Amino acid sequence: MWIDAHAHLDHYGEVLPLALDEIARLHILTFSVSMDVDSYQQARAIAERSPHVLACFGIHPWEAPRFAGDLSALDPLIDSSPMLGEIGLDTVWVEDPATYPAQRRVFEYFLAAAREQDKIVNLHTKGAEREVLDLLRHYEVRRAIVHWYSGPLDVLDELIAWGAYFTVGVEVLRSEAIRAIACRVPPEQLLTETDNPGGWEWLVGERGMPRLVIDVVRALAALRGTDQQTLAAQVRANLARLVGDDPRLASLQSLLAGS
Repeated sequence: MWIDAHAHLDHYGEVLPLALDEIARLHILTFSVSMDVDSYQQARAIAERSPHVLACFGIHPWEAPRFAGDLSALDPLIDSSPMLGEIGLDTVWVEDPATYPAQRRVFEYFLAAAREQDKIVNLHTKGAEREVLDLLRHYEVRRAIVHWYSGPLDVLDELIAWGAYFTVGVEVLRSEAIRAIACRVPPEQLLTETDNPGGWEWLVGERGMPRLVIDVVRALAALRGTDQQTLAAQVRANLARLVGDDPRLASLQSLLAGS
């Protein structure tokens, strides 16, 4: 079994059946994170079609201003989601500082819920890595997956010390900076992702398909001087440790135990 700990399956549109077929055929455990309410509802519908898909609710920082005014309306969806994401902050792709307070309000609301419900968070940190770390500390949220980290190495080291896990994705196939970060993450805190279908499209102009996660594992194995099977087993063990005995993630535990 392969692990794709960050993807957007609701973005596949008409080729979703092909993606789900590939996920099933290759046994790719996939976290389908959401950008907003509509994408979570779509992700839930997709998860009903595949035992390999976990739907996660989050409000992406790009969408935060639309929801910051009535956060309590999100409570039923937060409560229903076994994991929270994609959530976080972004000061790079979002260039309007006027939106930053809304991003923070939404992010803090989710972190408070994660602390109260002891849920894993799947994090977007672009340009706000230090602030994200400070908020994780403030809310005492340790069950964290940091998606596609590309920030300062000193903050990376502090996130590692905090106990965060890190998804390395398709940019490891293209970027020396990401390769350096991938090598810096301890083996026991490493996960894999694709950010499909948009991550690969952003890099090379082609829609990413689920099988790309195997290329990511192969690249990581080469970087770390090990073989593909050993690296994949390490990632599965890491995820199994992260989900632990969380009853909301019993389906993942069963899949991982049988892999």
